Amino acid sequence: IGIGFGGLIFFLIIYYAVINPIVEKKRTQLNDMNKKKEEIAKNLEEIKSMKAKIKKLRPKYENYSSLFHTRAEVEGLYQTLSVFAAQNDLVITRIEKKKIKQVGKSEVLKKKGKKKKRKKKKKNQSKSKKNIAYYLIPVDFEIDGSFIGYIKFKRALSLSNKMLNFDKESVKVVKSSDSTGAINVSGVLTIVGLADEFY
Repeated sequence: IGIGFGGLIFFLIIYYAVINPIVEKKRTQLNDMNKKKEEIAKNLEEIKSMKAKIKKLRPKYENYSSLFHTRAEVEGLYQTLSVFAAQNDLVITRIEKKKIKQVGKSEVLKKKGKKKKRKKKKKNQSKSKKNIAYYLIPVDFEIDGSFIGYIKFKRALSLSNKMLNFDKESVKVVKSSDSTGAINVSGVLTIVGLADEFY
């Protein structure tokens, strides 16, 4: 009886001193692992849902991203125009950014045919950032070269990712002794800038 009782006491000491802490540690790790598995499953569902939303919104994004320019893209436009001009044997003799025009959300809604009551504003009060839909950035330009080169230049611009509007364009034939078809083109192109970038 004494040996059995002593053996039981010894077993309990070994169990609670050595085995039980190991079991509790493993149980904690198992619970933690199961919790993380649930979180991973939840995150995977959220990722799947987000991917579906992104896929749905991509056409809209591509449409707007081709129309609107960031400040960096406007600055990079000059370099792009120079590259396209050089590729088609043209020389840009003048390129100058003019005063930026703000276009308010009310003006955009009017163009869409929607009626919206406008709040009275003080004469000296400028449009607030949240009321600006976008900016129109006019750029004066002048290009010298051949007519064929200019046609190729405009085609290259039309195939680029960003939209440019040629608001004004004047093509003059330069008289010369040879028949190279030299021309001088002057005009104004307009870039549409994001409201947040040019405020």
